[in-house]
Amino acid sequence: MSSTSAPALSAYSTCELSDALIKLGAPHGGHVPDIHLFSPAPAPRDFRLCGPAYTVQMVLASDRRAPKPPAHFVDTAPSGSVIVISAPPQTKNAVWGGLMTAGAQSRGALGVVISGRCRDLSEHRSSNFPVFARAHSTLGQSPFTRPSQVNVPVTIHSESAFPALTVNPGDIMVADEDGVVCVPQGDVQKVLELAARGREVDAKCLADIKAGKGVQASFKEHRGK
Repeated sequence: MSSTSAPALSAYSTCELSDALIKLGAPHGGHVPDIHLFSPAPAPRDFRLCGPAYTVQMVLASDRRAPKPPAHFVDTAPSGSVIVISAPPQTKNAVWGGLMTAGAQSRGALGVVISGRCRDLSEHRSSNFPVFARAHSTLGQSPFTRPSQVNVPVTIHSESAFPALTVNPGDIMVADEDGVVCVPQGDVQKVLELAARGREVDAKCLADIKAGKGVQASFKEHRGK
């Protein structure tokens, strides 16, 4: 992946990127389900988080067999990365708080995407640090969960029959007010091409619809269906 490919993805919305990934055959369209923007709030117009994933696997604190990282995962987050945390789905505690945001910012991390909960919302918002999560909580990690591994593939499951999605270290995470999308490293260039083409088609549809042509007729002409 070239050094310019990842930033180029930030020119496209998560919806455009999901459409491109669906066309490439990804059953989930790269969508990381049920994760929402909590910080910054209110989000600036056209706000978008985009960067390579630095992954963190959380486990239940009662799991004595899972390995432990040699250092706190925030202290090893690379500058320019998006921290992606996968927490056990049944837990109700937060796995990210205000002190972690302070540490991540000091290391130059771009933001965090949490398949789990966060807390200390006012601290994240006052720091203007991007935080995407499933929900929030008053509870901290101890005695509920702990970090186990970093920079390993993490699989994110949905509560429904929606296909599971695996985020690999270095995959490009793109997040905005519509949600979060993971673009595999090897698909970046193809996704860029398809997203550009999709934007052109949608622009033609929009012009015709505004001119009164109708949605069905516009779709048939420009989308072929």
